[in-house]
Amino acid sequence: MNHLMEQQYEKLGISREVYRFGEQIEASLAERFDSFDRVAEFNQLKVLKAMQDNRVSAECFQVSSGYGYNDLGRDTLEKVYASCFGGEDALVRPQITCGTHALALALMSNLRPGDELLSPVGKPYDTLEEVIGIRPSKGSLAEYGVTYRQVDLLADGSFDYEKIKEAIGPRTKLVTIQRSKGYATRPTLSVARIGELISFIKGIRPDILCMVDNCYGEFVEEREPLEVGADMIVGSLIKNPGGGLAPIGGYIVGKKECVENAAYRLTSPGLGKEVGASLGVIQSFYQGLFLSPTVVNGALKGAVFAANIYEKLGFEVIPNGSESRHDIIQAVTFGNPDALIAFCEGIQEAAPVDSYVTPEPWAMPGYDSDVIMAAGAFVQGSSIELSADGPIRPPYAVYFQGGLTWYHAKLGILKSLQKLKERNLVNLDRLC
Repeated sequence: MNHLMEQQYEKLGISREVYRFGEQIEASLAERFDSFDRVAEFNQLKVLKAMQDNRVSAECFQVSSGYGYNDLGRDTLEKVYASCFGGEDALVRPQITCGTHALALALMSNLRPGDELLSPVGKPYDTLEEVIGIRPSKGSLAEYGVTYRQVDLLADGSFDYEKIKEAIGPRTKLVTIQRSKGYATRPTLSVARIGELISFIKGIRPDILCMVDNCYGEFVEEREPLEVGADMIVGSLIKNPGGGLAPIGGYIVGKKECVENAAYRLTSPGLGKEVGASLGVIQSFYQGLFLSPTVVNGALKGAVFAANIYEKLGFEVIPNGSESRHDIIQAVTFGNPDALIAFCEGIQEAAPVDSYVTPEPWAMPGYDSDVIMAAGAFVQGSSIELSADGPIRPPYAVYFQGGLTWYHAKLGILKSLQKLKERNLVNLDRLC
């Protein structure tokens, strides 16, 4: 036993009992962690090749302002993203403020009044409900005459192909496929499963656009959704591909026409991708992308560590401790609001920023119930940094993700467990 290490954790509030339980779990995961390292190596080489092929240079890091005409760094970065993710074109901009904005941009630019949007994977993430108009909101797709249909997953998490076929009609223009689970305790979709679904849809109507919400999934696998038939993938730079360095931004990668439509919506007709200054953040976009496979690797290790910790304590976890991983999110269902809140308090106490702050549930914009969020991040709202959140509603599940390093993710999980132990919400006596 490394007593110096144990003492260091003790200084951060981790009891001997919690630390030693964590060490037992970590020791059992060596082979699993090695498999994550191999995927990270593959993706690191993929990113490096995309940067080399597109001749990234020191001149790409120059600051542009105003209109941003002839911004070499911006234009080259978009070529890098297109190469890396397997698209014809890309839009990667600081003017895209978040993941929800990127998704709204992709939808609103590629749908027209009278078109229908279909989700064949159940309810989308909460913040998209107002974008679509499931919950009425100013400027929603519904206000512009775009209708929406939804087909829920079957009880075992598989696609309901029969109902999907019935739902596809002459007005179906775009299918949206959310890769991660959002605030739902369903399996995350693998790239292979996404490919099967897209193949089925294209077999019925080849002209239907298939968009994948790729948030939390980038670089978790060796393939990305464009490689299995998606027309567009959409994501946030303060999640996986920003590597913890991007201070803002989002991306859309895919078919050239889809990306051009989004560019004209982001700026204006006639301007498109030609304008949009990089405003001094472009180097962080490049460097964050370069680091992303390694950062995602650490986050995956933290997620699997959390799954095995809480599964052994008897809680339902999705994914479970041994199944394959397709995003960085780990759901733990507590069935108890006190345990959910205690977990988030532990994550907050492990943060390098605002560790002294106590998170509390509140009515966040875009959500239909109070939500508690723990995130002591260098970039506000950065989900690739160590964070945890969940709606205060049954089944009282927490969604844990991120960690710029595996060691920080490990500490966060141990702190969450420490909080639950101190409040007698878990019992480690029979396990240690």
